Amino acid sequence: MKNIKEYNLDELQEEMLALGEKKYRAEQIFKWIYVEKIKEFDEMTNLSIELREKLKKEYTMCNFKILKKQEASDGTKKYLFDVLDGNAIESVLMEYHHGKTICVSSQIGCKMGCKFCASTGIKFIRSLTCGEIVEQVLAVEQDIGDKISNIVFMGIGEPFDNYENVMRAIKILNNQKGLNIGARHISISTSGLVPMIYKFADEELQCTLSISLHATNDEKRSKMMPINNRYNIEELMKACKYYIEKTNKRISFEYALAKDNNDNLNDAKELVKLLKGMLCHVNLIPINKIENGDYVKSTNENIIKFRDYLNANGIVATIRRELGSDIDAACGQLRRKSLKE
Repeated sequence: MKNIKEYNLDELQEEMLALGEKKYRAEQIFKWIYVEKIKEFDEMTNLSIELREKLKKEYTMCNFKILKKQEASDGTKKYLFDVLDGNAIESVLMEYHHGKTICVSSQIGCKMGCKFCASTGIKFIRSLTCGEIVEQVLAVEQDIGDKISNIVFMGIGEPFDNYENVMRAIKILNNQKGLNIGARHISISTSGLVPMIYKFADEELQCTLSISLHATNDEKRSKMMPINNRYNIEELMKACKYYIEKTNKRISFEYALAKDNNDNLNDAKELVKLLKGMLCHVNLIPINKIENGDYVKSTNENIIKFRDYLNANGIVATIRRELGSDIDAACGQLRRKSLKE
């Protein structure tokens, strides 16, 4: 059966025509799913019983089951979802003064092999469909009874390794007749798949692009992020400059500070040199310890010195607030956990 959440509104209209129904039925169904947030076709009370039966015969609602929910001392919630095929993914809900933000996964497992990420070493199973990406947002909204205002594609998986499904999910999430989450409130993080950065630039979406940088030279970055062996820093910077020129949008560079690795003043100087003149922001992340990981968090003193040096030299930098670390829900700590792991 087909997952009804795989269709954007235009496609759902075509589906209704194929069923012998009027196009406007698609808007009704879309509203039931994304505004009313119902879980069963029988709850769509302004549809005829006949149409509801057709829908039940042709489609599934793909309602994820919450296998486990944890709440951190700071209020961050981590969800372990059954994706209905025997596999599981994690999503994280974070509270900020500007609203609720969900960190969604785009794949079951990850191919990138970043040494500071808990998903490394876990077998890659498959990419999520666009409906499965959207369902993470819906499932959390249904659980908390409130609206999510911001989405970050920073969970398990590399979003640009699942490019088409991520783009399709954004179109559904962004639709004003559905969840209506503005593109400016959606952020996509990539480890540096250069061809996809060019492609994303040409989409001219208003979403925020975040680049996982974490080092200023190829030797150090390749040790932390094997993707650098395929697309080195020079190629990555060319793609980033193209993106900025094409979209006139600021890039957010993520830089995870690891003690005695990439957190000294020389690293800060090299980062200023690398990014000078670019429309960008540096998001400094105190690296989180993971099981069997090689890196440990930099000292608070070094992190503050690093930030202050960047700001004093014309690079806007902030330190990311740590959320959910006591339940392994902070940056780099998500991993797929299921009986198959």
